[in-house]
Amino acid sequence: MSEQTIALVTGANKGIGYEIAAGLGALGWRVGVGARDRERRESAVAKLRAGGADAFGVPLDVTDDASVAGAAGLVEESAGRLDVLVNNAGITGSAPQLPTEVDPATVRTVVETNVIGVIRVTNAMLPLLRRSPSPRIVNMSSGVGSLTRQTTPGSDTGPIAAAYSPSKTFLNAVTVQYAKELRDTGILINAACPGYCATDLNGFRGVRTPEQGAAVAIRLATLPDGGPSGGFFDDEGEVPW
Repeated sequence: MSEQTIALVTGANKGIGYEIAAGLGALGWRVGVGARDRERRESAVAKLRAGGADAFGVPLDVTDDASVAGAAGLVEESAGRLDVLVNNAGITGSAPQLPTEVDPATVRTVVETNVIGVIRVTNAMLPLLRRSPSPRIVNMSSGVGSLTRQTTPGSDTGPIAAAYSPSKTFLNAVTVQYAKELRDTGILINAACPGYCATDLNGFRGVRTPEQGAAVAIRLATLPDGGPSGGFFDDEGEVPW
């Protein structure tokens, strides 16, 4: 197996995911660019390589069992193990998302990607992560998933979103459950809030750059042994649940 650190970032063809891949690549790591769309995936890999990163494409649809199994097989064949998994792929779902108006199918679709997709990918990659001397998992969450912030008067948590916001709360809860199960394995798993970044996800209305949003994920991906696990963090530190 290679001594080079191996990472996989889902949804890495653009936005925050791409910048996470670029940041990890800049550390000298070998980075798998997980993405559904072949053209966008290949374009991202080419751009990363042009910038000096050791990147490779990983066809990956987090909602599809066969696709995820294939991705795990590809990583095993090309690298032999996985050191870091960043579960970044996510969707907001269609509007409206007022709880009295939202289509239940929208909620189901968002949870399938943002929560079940994370479980599907994580479980498929765990055998490879267990081969790493210092495995790390980062789940890209959002401050809108914080129940404390949502219920604090005057706190700006964006528009009411009965699918997207609860999906991130759900993801946070799942992250805690993984941390409890994996507490004696050396695998550190945490949730990350990138802040309100200008990306396709929000029509580029954010006030932070994708590169700024990637910083917290890179920090959690490079935690030392004995670092925190089961936490929720942004650039300023712990985010309240």
